Amino acid sequence: MSGQPMPCSPGEVGSLFLFEKLSPEQLGRLCAEGRVERFEPGPVYTEGDPATCFYVMIEGTVVLSRRVGGDDVEVSRTSQRGVYAGAMQAYLGDRVPQVYNNSMRVTEPTRFFVLPAESFAAVMQEWFPMAAHLLEGLFFGSKNTQRAIGQRERLLALGSLSAGLTHELNNPAAAAVRATATLRERVAKMRHKLGVIASGAYDPEALARLIEIQERTAERVAKAPTLSPLEASDREDTLTDWLDDHDIAEGWRIAPTFVQAGLDVDWLEQVAATVDAEILPGAVGWLNYTVETELLMDEIADSTTRISHLVDAAKQYSQLDRAPYRVVDVHELLDSTLVMLSGKIGQRIQVVKDYDRTLPPVPAYPAELNQVWTNLVDNAVFAMDGDGDGGTLTVRTARDGDRVLVEFRDTGPGVPPDIRGRIFDPFFTTKPVGEGTGLGLDISWRIVVNKHHGSIQVESVPGDTRFQVLLPLTAPEPGTEATPGTGTTPETETTEEPV
Repeated sequence: MSGQPMPCSPGEVGSLFLFEKLSPEQLGRLCAEGRVERFEPGPVYTEGDPATCFYVMIEGTVVLSRRVGGDDVEVSRTSQRGVYAGAMQAYLGDRVPQVYNNSMRVTEPTRFFVLPAESFAAVMQEWFPMAAHLLEGLFFGSKNTQRAIGQRERLLALGSLSAGLTHELNNPAAAAVRATATLRERVAKMRHKLGVIASGAYDPEALARLIEIQERTAERVAKAPTLSPLEASDREDTLTDWLDDHDIAEGWRIAPTFVQAGLDVDWLEQVAATVDAEILPGAVGWLNYTVETELLMDEIADSTTRISHLVDAAKQYSQLDRAPYRVVDVHELLDSTLVMLSGKIGQRIQVVKDYDRTLPPVPAYPAELNQVWTNLVDNAVFAMDGDGDGGTLTVRTARDGDRVLVEFRDTGPGVPPDIRGRIFDPFFTTKPVGEGTGLGLDISWRIVVNKHHGSIQVESVPGDTRFQVLLPLTAPEPGTEATPGTGTTPETETTEEPV
């Protein structure tokens, strides 16, 4: 948008703090190559358009805003004379896309000194060559450092997740190995017991009844009820008494296994009524091996199922076999992240899932959202585990109009008000040296806002801190950015603020 041309006075331009040290010749060149324009209330330039001009306000009021999703969010409003905005990176030339990183409008008739981007770049290079080199180094150095540390943070997170996953896999794997070794021993004893029974004076009918009892016992094991410790203890005492009364050796050792399998006195009475008294001890011993083998096979099945579940969670978390952009159920992503981080979360922190299962799927980059969940869960765990007392992590989902809310709530000490506005800044961290890079929340902000056109915010008081992520139910085509240019947050990109 063009304003109304007005005379350019070198004296007036020189009175602006940005130009107050320039010589009369330099001020004359600025007025010759630039211009003064008066703008009525309304837009001056729009975010994402080619950055063609550098604006310095002479008088009036300007408002800068950033596009977040589909909304324009005001980031600055000022009437300070001499503030500037626009093509402030023109000195970098075509090495950086020269677009406006914000939108500017005026709320009252406002005059600007307007310098074309090409003239601004030439002035910077000719008048301030060392300053231009320093600014270039600062700009590109910051970008490279941020990229390198971002990669380092991802590697650190991957190492932590790998360690946690290894720990989680080790428990069921070790249980399966122990159960397999014990099962081999029990099967050998069962073969021996079967040989003893087969060599005895048992008629075929008695053996058939014994085999039938064995099959019904195996079925009963699969349907064993879950008992409280007190109920289990009472049943063990009752079964031990019954076994002792029927001259079954080591009844105290057999009783706990029978109770675990769901067998009771009534069942043993059925066994006693089915077989002759002289073969009852052998029959009970054989059934004991049957029960033990069934319980061991259940333990192996549970352990291998747990391993399979962990592997599936790792695949879901990494999204290695999935399209990078697709429609997803956020609950699947949250669950896989919580499984991957279970080792880090530990026993002192209780995890509560408050999911709205009626939520529709959302279009997203799943692997990158998992990175967001990881950062937010990791921060919550660090906050709660600082004093060793643990706490409660509540992960909640809900619908918020045309968006999906994912909230991470912790019972830690909270985010102090004086740093709340800086937590999304790159390299800002409250963790000890070596434990955090300060890029977790910055990366999360970029993923949520820039890639998913959503928003992320924090509400915090001691004992109740909530990081809230809002994702739209519909989104533009993949690859589009919510914020053109560098994609940093309004709080961190000082070049977008009028100064």
